[in-house]
Amino acid sequence: MPAIRTPAVAGLFYPGDPRQLEHDVRGFLHEARPQTLIPKALIVPHAGYIYSGAIAASAYATLKDHASAIRHVVLLGPTHRVAVRGLALPDAEAFDTPLGRVKLDTAAMEAIVRLPQVSISAEVHEEEHSLEVQLPFLQCVLDDFTLLPLAVGMASAEEVSEVLEAVWGGEDTLIVISSDLSHYLPYAAAQFTDSQTAEDIVKLHQPIDHEHACGGTPISGLILAARKHHLKPHLLDLRNSGDTSGTRDRVVGYAAFAFTEEDSHVQH
Repeated sequence: MPAIRTPAVAGLFYPGDPRQLEHDVRGFLHEARPQTLIPKALIVPHAGYIYSGAIAASAYATLKDHASAIRHVVLLGPTHRVAVRGLALPDAEAFDTPLGRVKLDTAAMEAIVRLPQVSISAEVHEEEHSLEVQLPFLQCVLDDFTLLPLAVGMASAEEVSEVLEAVWGGEDTLIVISSDLSHYLPYAAAQFTDSQTAEDIVKLHQPIDHEHACGGTPISGLILAARKHHLKPHLLDLRNSGDTSGTRDRVVGYAAFAFTEEDSHVQH
């Protein structure tokens, strides 16, 4: 019997009831500002939906007009519970959410597990929320897709970039990086720090420090890949938990970015 990863944070980070969950996600997407972009990659936050759902939706809403073309999603997020060297694949063939089952891209998993920085670990994925909270958004926006989920631990930006290169694909492949920004700074300090981090990402400067983004390593790996493939970053939304839900004395920062392919490149 194939291994299925069951939801770890349904009812905690997002509603466990399927109808409420779909209602909430579609509400966030409906409220998102329209953008005329065709992203190859997204950076989205991964907090509880009351805190970061609206910010995440601003990225996922950009997929609306070309969702039917996307067949493969490569999803990277930082590990929060279990330490791991490199990048960990799950020991599973599907991920379940309250909205249904997401099939994993077993062919891509087999292709990259040969890389020295890639391992398989059910334990790393079992309670990890950074990947899980993205799935209901993907399920509401996309039609039929397979998922390649990678939990990123102690790795270099170059190691992440090498994995991304191996699964880059064409217009049928979307890359999603899950990351929050600063953690538990006072409101004004968070605004300053997060705006600096956002500027670095838009300018494709790396490394992104873990103090400034918990997913700094996968973001840095995406930045290396974005340089190589001439992707242009767009900042879609930048807020914190003091803006969305909660007090302003200790906040967590959230941002959404879309990376698009440039129409033309200058040859040097």
